[in-house]
Formats: sequence, C-alpha cells, structure tokens
Amino acid sequence: MTAAEMNHPAGAKPAKSRAVDLKLEVVVIPVSDVDRAKAFYASLGWRLDADFASADGWRVIQFTPPGSACSVIFGKNVTSAVPGSAQGLYLIVSDLDAARQDLLARGVEISEPFHGGGDVHAGADEPYLFGSIRLNGADPKRGSYSSFASFRDPDGNGWLFQEITTRLPGRIEATDATFTSSGELAGALRRAAAAHGEHEKRTGGHDENWPDWYADYIVREQAGQPLPT
Repeated sequence: MTAAEMNHPAGAKPAKSRAVDLKLEVVVIPVSDVDRAKAFYASLGWRLDADFASADGWRVIQFTPPGSACSVIFGKNVTSAVPGSAQGLYLIVSDLDAARQDLLARGVEISEPFHGGGDVHAGADEPYLFGSIRLNGADPKRGSYSSFASFRDPDGNGWLFQEITTRLPGRIEATDATFTSSGELAGALRRAAAAHGEHEKRTGGHDENWPDWYADYIVREQAGQPLPT
C-alpha cells in the first residue's frame, strides 16, 4: 500500500491474541470452460490439488501457486459469479523480472512491468492498488510494494504480480520470518550480500561476522524493521 499507517474506526480496540486463527486458504474464481481453465493454470506451473466431479454436473478443481498458503478453486456449480469477473487477484513475488520471465517462457502473455503515478489515484487505466495510472517500467527506486505486472486467464479473470522485498512494519513478526521457496531465500541472500558489500566499504575492511550480519539483515527486511548498516 502507499501508506504505512491506515486510519481505524473511532473506538476501535487494539488487536488482542485470538483463540482461533483465521487463515485465508481458498479463493473461488468463475470460469466458463473448466477444462480450458484447468489447462491454463496447469501451464502456469501451479500444483493441481484436486479435480472432483459428481453425476449431477458438479465439478471442483483446486490449484495452488508455488509457495502460496492460499489456493484457487473453480469448476461447475461452485459459484454464481459471472465468468471473468474476478479481478485484482494479487500474487506477491520477491523478483518481478524473474516471475515475468517464468510466465513468458511458459507461453503466457503478461504485461510489461509498471508502477503508479505517485499519489495520483485516478486515471484512464484499469484500476489497481495504486490507482488508475500505470507508468511504464518497474518503480525507478525499486521500492517494495511498488512494481507490478498483470495477466489474465482465458475468461478474463485478472491477476497481478506485485513485487515485495521488504514488508511494512508490523506485517510480519521478526520471530516468524519464513521463506516459502529456495528462490525467495536466494533473492533475500542476494540483497543481503549487496547491502553487506556497502557495509564493508563503509567500515573499510572484511567483516568476519558476515553470517550473523546477513541473518540480521534478512530477518529485519522481512519484518519491516530498520536495516543494519
């Protein structure tokens, strides 16, 4: 999002520990041709979890994107939504260029990278999180949350890649830093290595304690905390 803080309703109480976790694990998307949709999502390299059907025409298919805790479901008689009406489905990636190249290599059409027009949230382009202005290219400063690319499934359901490398404060507890794939961890290591190189330039010598420095940088980056220098 564009702001680190959001307004809360008057009288809202601070969050307390919950007795029961609420985990978003399934998003239902409406499609017109189940087999065509199945072929498309398989072509993305997503994991096929289920394909169930019954004699009365009901069918449900579930796919999970790599590294995701949330899956998508589509089929026959699983939603009354109009096919193609699901829009603004965000896939968070740590490397937008690599994510785009993966889809292009699979023959999937995807937009060029784009970013928002600052604090302008109106315009002629299709709306997304940062408004309705899409400026060509990734965010010039490569700020976390700020670079996007979009693609659609055969029905027109709209997906976007959003590049996030550093979470805003409070989004992830430092003690809960995790990585869902080797590629995501490799990206964090590359960023830590680049930052550590600058650290050694400033200190003027080799840092023998670089493993601890890397670990501190990676955990702080994911948790949205101030980074070591």
